[in-house]
Amino acid sequence: MEQHGISKLDLKRRNRMQVLKILKQRGPTSRIDIACALELTRAAVTIITNEMIDQGIITEIGEYKHTSEKAPRGRKKILIDINHHYKFALGITVEEELASVGLSTISGDVLDKRILKLTDNTDRKNIYNFFIKSMNDVLSDNCLEQSALLGIGFAIYPTMFMKMDIPIKDGFPDFSHLQRFMSNYTELPMVFDNSVKGTAMANIDFRKDRDPEARNIAFLQYGRNLNFVFTNLNEPIVAYDNRTDFVNKMIIAPESDRVCQCGRRGCVENEIAPGSIKRKIVRAFSKEKMPFLWQAAKGDSDYITPELVSAAYSKHDPAIVSIMDNSFMLLAVLINNLYFSTNPQKIVLHKFGFIGDLSFEKLKETIQRVGGDNVAESVCLSFVEDKHHFLSGCALAIRELFYNCGGYSFDSGEVIHYDE
Repeated sequence: MEQHGISKLDLKRRNRMQVLKILKQRGPTSRIDIACALELTRAAVTIITNEMIDQGIITEIGEYKHTSEKAPRGRKKILIDINHHYKFALGITVEEELASVGLSTISGDVLDKRILKLTDNTDRKNIYNFFIKSMNDVLSDNCLEQSALLGIGFAIYPTMFMKMDIPIKDGFPDFSHLQRFMSNYTELPMVFDNSVKGTAMANIDFRKDRDPEARNIAFLQYGRNLNFVFTNLNEPIVAYDNRTDFVNKMIIAPESDRVCQCGRRGCVENEIAPGSIKRKIVRAFSKEKMPFLWQAAKGDSDYITPELVSAAYSKHDPAIVSIMDNSFMLLAVLINNLYFSTNPQKIVLHKFGFIGDLSFEKLKETIQRVGGDNVAESVCLSFVEDKHHFLSGCALAIRELFYNCGGYSFDSGEVIHYDE
């Protein structure tokens, strides 16, 4: 007879994973409180946590300090927490304008980084060589052996898949070429995924001001187009996480007279993607309608940059104000629609180009008018800076190679795709 069930090892791994996730979410916690949260006996939690302490994964940090004058009788609560320096993570991220390699602790504290600015002329060979040199330099400069790392997280922005020789097969990116190349230089476990998802994970796991009760976010990122990830119980929704650019086809201006190449009228791609906003500005570019921008760009639309547009908006160039206020309104409509379709506790905005460089407060005011206080109050900015984009890869690696496996080590050279 065929038997089904969960092995003792699987059960142990699952319990350890749950302990780590509670500590990540709550911070220092006692064994008693962990036992209550997991509905396990105190003895079972003691066995699990003592083993993890012996392995250096977690650590005791002292007694719980009672806020009341009189502490309760009985056994004192000893707090335990993750040892955030147990091992480190190497993140490698490729965005549209830069590649970055960096080292972080388990809590996402940045230890070191390397950055390569990218242009259309930067070829794949130069990017690959940057990966190897930066990985070796970071380890050498921090006096670390590869054994001190959990592994490497690779986070590639979707519009860079082709440049990085990552084809889409059956709807999923195929990272095998990059994996084979890196396997010549490291035996570390490797995790590969979309950088939009990785940056969303970083905003959940690494924010210092995160809400311990938060369970889900919606994450909207600007690039040459828009990408969107939303989560349930802080995990990406699997049905959507490999096509994060689906948000580009959402309709936000059905009355628009512009029809996109996709055949839709008033879609996100054709109304508020950075390229579409610039086209609107170029069409109206004149000395009369945009006096400040005309002078700053020397009358040549090729010199228009997001920074100049932001300055022209602050100087109240009439056409710029009209175009950008309309873009604020359409973005507010999109955010309102995303809020009510995904019900997130937070909507995190990342790198939103022409609009983001102008005025976050202006955007929130517009969102408040469109969607009300609850929607506006849910919106915040991503904490991940351009120079720390490698945290996207670190977040992917730490989730898969630490939290989701209960702190157990993966085999050298093992390849993990986040959707598995």
